[in-house]
Amino acid sequence: MSKLEHHRPSGLHHNPAYSHVVVASGARTIYISGQVSVDEEGRVVGPGELAAQTTQVMTNLGLALKAAGASYSNIVKITTFVVGYKPELRPIIGKARGKFFEGMEPPASTLVGVTALAAPEWLIEIEAVAVVD
Repeated sequence: MSKLEHHRPSGLHHNPAYSHVVVASGARTIYISGQVSVDEEGRVVGPGELAAQTTQVMTNLGLALKAAGASYSNIVKITTFVVGYKPELRPIIGKARGKFFEGMEPPASTLVGVTALAAPEWLIEIEAVAVVD
């Protein structure tokens, strides 16, 4: 069984939304491409709505994880790309994303503001790395 250790280094601010350090041991590493807010048919879910798009992105990550025999609890690192990022968007993203990590230590996380994603309708894209046995 894979093992994840979440460290809270002395001297770094503790933020409950993410872990600064995650040490993973396991036999398989899973790399999930950036997921965007589209359904199985390729239709945009939640046009213009960051919260709805974040929820769809996280749902899509869950489907990708399941296909690889993993779950949200196996994620060690996520990178979030947000179009036109402003600090006031962070709580919207955090609330939508946080539901998927309830009851577990959150993964290491990076949030990056970008000018655009591959399609103009997409507001957010999230990629993940997971470790399982």
